[in-house]
Amino acid sequence: MNTADYVVLVFYLLGIFFVGMLFTRKNKSSEDMFAAGGQSPWWTSGLSAFMTMFSANTFVVWGGIAYKYGLVAVMINLMYGVAALLVGFFVAGRWKRLGVKTPAEFIQLRYGTGALHFYTWFMTIFRMIGTAGSLYALGVIFVGLLTNGDAELTVLYTTIAVFGGIVVFYTMFGGLWAVLMTDVLQFIVLNLAVLFVVPLALMKVGGVQSFVHQAPERFFAPIGGEYTWFFLAGWCAIHFFMIGAEWAFVQRFICVPSAKDARKSTYLFGVLYLTSPLLWLLPPMLWRVQTPIPDGATAEEILILAENAYILSCKSVLPAGMVGLMLAAMFSATASMVSSQLNVFSGVLTNDIYKPLVGRKLSDRHMVWAGRIFTVLLGGLLIVIAMGIQHMGGAEKVIVSLTELMVVALLAPTLWGLFSRRVNSPAVWITAIIGFTAGVIVRFGLSKDGFLTGVAAFKSLAFWVQSHSTETKTFTGVVLPVLVLTVIQLLSRNSSPGYARIQQLKAQEEVLEASGKIKASRLPAIIVAWSLGACGVLMTVLTFIDKQSPVVTGIFALLLFLIAGTIGIIVHLRTEK
Repeated sequence: MNTADYVVLVFYLLGIFFVGMLFTRKNKSSEDMFAAGGQSPWWTSGLSAFMTMFSANTFVVWGGIAYKYGLVAVMINLMYGVAALLVGFFVAGRWKRLGVKTPAEFIQLRYGTGALHFYTWFMTIFRMIGTAGSLYALGVIFVGLLTNGDAELTVLYTTIAVFGGIVVFYTMFGGLWAVLMTDVLQFIVLNLAVLFVVPLALMKVGGVQSFVHQAPERFFAPIGGEYTWFFLAGWCAIHFFMIGAEWAFVQRFICVPSAKDARKSTYLFGVLYLTSPLLWLLPPMLWRVQTPIPDGATAEEILILAENAYILSCKSVLPAGMVGLMLAAMFSATASMVSSQLNVFSGVLTNDIYKPLVGRKLSDRHMVWAGRIFTVLLGGLLIVIAMGIQHMGGAEKVIVSLTELMVVALLAPTLWGLFSRRVNSPAVWITAIIGFTAGVIVRFGLSKDGFLTGVAAFKSLAFWVQSHSTETKTFTGVVLPVLVLTVIQLLSRNSSPGYARIQQLKAQEEVLEASGKIKASRLPAIIVAWSLGACGVLMTVLTFIDKQSPVVTGIFALLLFLIAGTIGIIVHLRTEK
């Protein structure tokens, strides 16, 4: 990185921070802070949901898989798109019509206070570890840039602490509005930056034909290694439950004005994940041709090569200033996931745990500050966990293992409760305990070095599980929780009291939605236009500094101005109507 890259990075971070802080005054109540007052435009919610899934893990975890296995990484990400479209059709509108302010409120009404506490603490731990993996991945990217791929713990820990602190600060003051708006801005900038990386990287390897010819055998096969068709089907099912019931995504369904807007936002999310993964996973695939895996490389050496493939590919082709912009966009992608999780869980702790414990009416100002304090506490926990991810086997192992192990067992009862009037609170405990226990036994008991593998009675079973690793993990992680809930559904005869409570709240929301009193705010579009114009000014300045390829930088600046102007014209025309 050179001076221009650092200037761009600092400028971008200051801009994102400023945008986040703009919404401080808009947070006059806990509903504003954690649900955007129900005024988020559908496109803002959809892009934010897309970027909540899209973090530095995309570059480190999926970029690493793309480097090792090629097209397999694209197929894995396409499953998000399929899952999101299914959620948009079946689930998203239902969440908005419920009238709940937070997903935790639904849990309490539907399953009771005990289930609320169970979900709050387990989901907090689960998502904090998963989100910490994203923050760790950002640190890996900086290590790759500043230390030539060497695992320098000082750089890693400093990156985690500094960038994690920035996200915590603007999320603490800006609330969900800050999360939504920073997500939209970095979506636009990141995708424009990637559009320049891909052709430059292709030219460096000699074009598409040369890339295909030099690529390793089966590099363009849709499956490879442990990532089989069965894995892909299970991954799609897992993310149907995640997108449909995980609290950060439910928050996106709730923060829009209507059920129709909730569906539209999720369709946008799904279409983006069906069309864009090949674009942003090409750089590490191209890097595999430029820097092949050496013969006899150890697992640790391959892990370092894979985790750094994306940023090193970008670094090798981008002109001065553009590396800084790409890095800033990668930070923002991570910030999206981190800020989303901090906001949703601080909202749950504030509204659904702290407020009932106090047992008296609290002012809006008190609630907002309580939310900010919880944001800081969760942010500190997140940073500490991120610093320990390397000792857990790296980001890929942590993210994939946690997702397969816990998502469906934790979230299936929530989604089931949206549709079924029969299941009640015991379903939450039974599904989670059976699913989690079976997953732990398969992953840590019957694995190669598992605690049951050496026991004579389990040797045959352990051998079979190890021979069918993907199938058994998918069965225990996806199929088993659904089977448990199906049995509970068939055995239950009476309607759950929680279902009746939800129906009452739903009726009130339908009246409010029909009144048309809640309108989407135009402020997000105005801020996007001005922010992109500011980025265009920066890129124009870099055009005169860049000696390597000023034309590329100039085109980038022009595109930013065109997008900003188009958004501004659309907002102006709608305001006049």
